[in-house]
Parts: sequence; C-alpha cells; structure tokens
Amino acid sequence: MLFLHLLPILAPVFIATAIGFIWARSGADYPSDFIGRLVMTVGTPCLIVSSMASTEVELASISRVALAAALVLGITGLLGYCLLRIKGLDVATYLPPMVLPNNGNMGLPVCLFAFGEHGLALALGYFLVMILITFTMGLAVVAGGHGPKAMCKAVLSQPVLWAMLVAVGLLLSDTPVPLWLANTLDLLGGFAIPLMMITLGVSLGRLKVKKLKRSVSFSALRIGGGLAVAYLVVGALGLSGTERGVVLLQSAMPVAVFTYILSLRYERDYQEVAAMVVTSTAMAFITLPLVLAWVLHGVAP
Repeated sequence: MLFLHLLPILAPVFIATAIGFIWARSGADYPSDFIGRLVMTVGTPCLIVSSMASTEVELASISRVALAAALVLGITGLLGYCLLRIKGLDVATYLPPMVLPNNGNMGLPVCLFAFGEHGLALALGYFLVMILITFTMGLAVVAGGHGPKAMCKAVLSQPVLWAMLVAVGLLLSDTPVPLWLANTLDLLGGFAIPLMMITLGVSLGRLKVKKLKRSVSFSALRIGGGLAVAYLVVGALGLSGTERGVVLLQSAMPVAVFTYILSLRYERDYQEVAAMVVTSTAMAFITLPLVLAWVLHGVAP
C-alpha cells in the first residue's frame, strides 16, 4: 500500500533521470551547458512567476520556508566548516557539496508530485535561497574569495532572482496576470522541470567516479545531516503541514550538480566532488522513499 502511494510521486523523477543517464551512456550528443542556461534563464524564471501567480499561496508562507532554508543551510555550513577544519580537509573543495543540496533538478519535481502546485511554490522559495547562497558565499569559498562587487554582480545576473521579485510583487499587489501572459509563462515554465531531471541523469552518466571511499561518508552527511538540521529548524519555527514537508524534503536532497561545475571551473579537486554527486544521488534513490514516507505521514491530517 505504501509503495503504491509513493509510486506516482517518485516514478516520474526516477524515470526521467534514467532517460538522461541512458542517453549519456549511449554516447548521443546532449548540450548540457546550453540546456542548463536555457533552464536557468528562461524556464525556471517563467516557472517561478507562473507558479506564484496561479497558486493560492501566502507570501508569509513562502517567507517562513525561505527563513527555514537560510537557517538550515547556514547551520549546515557552520557545522561542515568546523568538521573540515578538524579533519584538516580543504574547505573550498568539500564545503559546498556538503552544504548545497540539489533543490532544483531533484527537489522541485519531488515537492511538486508530493504536494502539488502549492508545494512547488514553497519549494521554489527554498530553491531561491539556495541559489543566493551558491552565488555569494558558495562562490566566495570555491573561488578563494571574491570581492563584494563580484558577488553582487553574480547574484544580480541571475534571472531567477528577478523572477522571484516579480512574483512577490504580484502577490503583494494581488495583480492578475493577463491570460496571454499566463499561458506563455505556463508553456515556457513547463519545460524546466523535465529538462532538470533529464539533465541530472545526463550528468550522472558522464561524471567519472575515481575517488569513492570518502565520498560515501560525506554523502551521508549531506543527506542525513541536512535532514537532521532541518528537523530541528522546523520544530524551532513551529512549521507544519506542507511547509514542514517541503523544508524536510529539500534539505534531504543529494549534492547539487552545480558544485561539480564550480570545482571544475576553479580547479578544485573536482574528482572528489564528482564522486560525491554520483554517490549521494545513488544514495538518495534509496533514502528518498523512506524520507518521503515519513514526511507524508507527518503532513497527513
């Protein structure tokens, strides 16, 4: 019975990811860089505005989820930094994958299928916080210290930020979106999540895992540690229902694929990061059904 309840939620994610993985393994061409930019500059911004405009979601609810996300990622980052310093490991290599979860490729579709459009809108609030941290503190850590000007430029150049500001403005002003624009946003936003999942599968199929031993323990810390911190945060903030479920699920996601791209660009130990991405994602395929069942049991009336 439990399996049949979880199947409609997890099957689309696993199947779409498997399509991407098989596509990559077949040797067929897949322009990941182009598709990634298309998703982040067109699809996801349209998805944000479309979801916020068409879903009955309160700004206060999104704010609570965003606050929880900031606390979870902040506490996880502080604990991870202390652990790495104690172990004598390179902070620039290991901290971003330990802290930054895959809220986009995996988190958004899971929250959508688990909680519907309302859950997707809240998950986008968490996703935005993760993006802001990635392009500020995350970029500063990996790149060895960027100045405030460079970090502001990196953040302000992200269309998802402006899309969220537009969406918040629509919520505050209760402004209806014209039908022609709503249909356009639905159409363009509709390709974001499927391409995110397929691109995740392609990335998993292409990454070469050459260092596995350490990545297993760090992957467990990313998923288990994130979930543990989130559990304490939602309890402290008194979150319940879908808000609680979204924060817990988004916090229990595997390592973000983007951390591998950052490590490769700034010449960190990208093989270690690649191993963490692959290992944590494989681990998530096992842990996610368990976490989802627990979360849905807590959300159910």
